Amino acid sequence: MFQAVTPVQHCKQTLSNSLIYWLLLLFALWLAPHLVMAETLKGQVVAIADGDTLTLLVGSAQHKVRLTEIDTPERAQPWGQKAKQALAAKVFQRTVMVQVSGHDRYGRTLGRVYFDNRDINRELVEEGHAWAYRQYLTDQDFLTAEALARDLQLGLWDSPNPVPPWDWRRGKREAIPRGEDLASASLQCGNKHYCKEMTHCAEARFHLLTCGVTSLDGDKDGIPCEALCN
Repeated sequence: MFQAVTPVQHCKQTLSNSLIYWLLLLFALWLAPHLVMAETLKGQVVAIADGDTLTLLVGSAQHKVRLTEIDTPERAQPWGQKAKQALAAKVFQRTVMVQVSGHDRYGRTLGRVYFDNRDINRELVEEGHAWAYRQYLTDQDFLTAEALARDLQLGLWDSPNPVPPWDWRRGKREAIPRGEDLASASLQCGNKHYCKEMTHCAEARFHLLTCGVTSLDGDKDGIPCEALCN
């Protein structure tokens, strides 16, 4: 026998459906970033830019990967070349897995690199080739690994006063001439786009900062044409 639905029952059913809808929507919003974080890339390492940046070939596509949780000395810093060599010795021309956590403002893929079930990011800290990158740290175990490497004076910690890369980069940026200094240099934006066209460091810095010629800063550390500026 047909039973009529009262207005109260209809209202309750509508509220129930609405609640279910919003709960499902909230769950989807919560789940989305976790799905992104679960993305993985598998490919061959075909280039090493520095101690924490590599190029991964996946099929026919190349991905520039910035290792997360760590910061290695810049190439012009003490231990910078050794950190680069350490990463190369671990993964260059090898097939690795990258657990992707996102992308940075330069378009680089951010992630944890694994080879032969080893966490390469963590190994670099454990062996004294890198700092735990405090500004972007999500895994506190990296601080423990860094402290142990420091206590054992491994790698860069064998030096008396190693400078964190973020402090070194800030010092370099603060040394870049700005405002009146740039004006007094009589520099102008033009058609120069490559380091080989620059006559001195001040000109390279001017074109990067004022003219926006980002091709002068290949490794995205804020310092142009490092052969001139280091």
